[in-house]
Amino acid sequence: MSAAPLAEPGAGIGLSTPVGLRARVLQARGVPVLAVVLAILALWYAGAVVMNWQTEGDRLARAGQPFDAAQHVAATWSAERPILPAPHQIVAEIWKTTVGVRPTSPRSLIFHAQVTLASTLLGFAMGSLLGVALAVGILHSRTLDRSLMPWIIASQTIPILAVAPMIIVVLNAVGVAGLVPKAIIATYLSFFPVAVGMVKGLRSPDRMHLDLMRTYGATRSQVLAKLRFPASLPFLFASMKIAVAAALVGAIVGELPTGAVAGLGARLLAGSYYGQTIQIWSALVTASALAAILVALIGLAETAARRRMGERP
Repeated sequence: MSAAPLAEPGAGIGLSTPVGLRARVLQARGVPVLAVVLAILALWYAGAVVMNWQTEGDRLARAGQPFDAAQHVAATWSAERPILPAPHQIVAEIWKTTVGVRPTSPRSLIFHAQVTLASTLLGFAMGSLLGVALAVGILHSRTLDRSLMPWIIASQTIPILAVAPMIIVVLNAVGVAGLVPKAIIATYLSFFPVAVGMVKGLRSPDRMHLDLMRTYGATRSQVLAKLRFPASLPFLFASMKIAVAAALVGAIVGELPTGAVAGLGARLLAGSYYGQTIQIWSALVTASALAAILVALIGLAETAARRRMGERP
């Protein structure tokens, strides 16, 4: 008699059973992200209760109507000018200022986001080109490597809030205003990660590959184009993701000292002048969403570039 084969562990558990379905859900990629988002929302709502408790309690007491704890908590989540707005208040404000008004209206967040996006993209493009050019120069010149690299690093120790007004004033004195000063501030923040990342990437090829290129009689420019630059693409795209977010911060900061009437920075200023904290937070959330979209677009460009170079998914 032949012994019956032993069943493999879990062989009798299908995906349709509760245990198999639970394992499938726990292995899903979106579950950790969803758990973190829910935790943040829970802490946010709790923080709104704590921050707005005193002011809303005083307001309800002045109204002269009796209230219980549930009504007190509800009031902290629906205050007209809260210290910390609840998430649903921010979502409602974003919906009202994007869907409820024309995109060309100064009351529209889309209008302000377009203004900030223009200076962000211009500053990001200039910063990326400057960073790549500096990296190539540092790669091929030991003098630049020893003299310029420390200054590049030191430049990032200066607070941007101190540099931005100086740039705005100097450029306005020579007749340069509008988009360019904000783009230059965005360039100041975005060139650094690209320069550092590209220096690392251009130096990443193996010595054996470099010796092989020299054996073939390749010139310095051919080594750069055929070997060093393709090897640096992962470093470049990783740096560009950081740079585009930094460029957005620079564009918003550039709008603050100018008293701009358009842009997410101007939206922040208007909210702070009139105590509209919900407007301030809606502008901040919009800026975060805009940064996430820009980073995602760079990720798509990276995927397309790698596939073009023959990398398999």
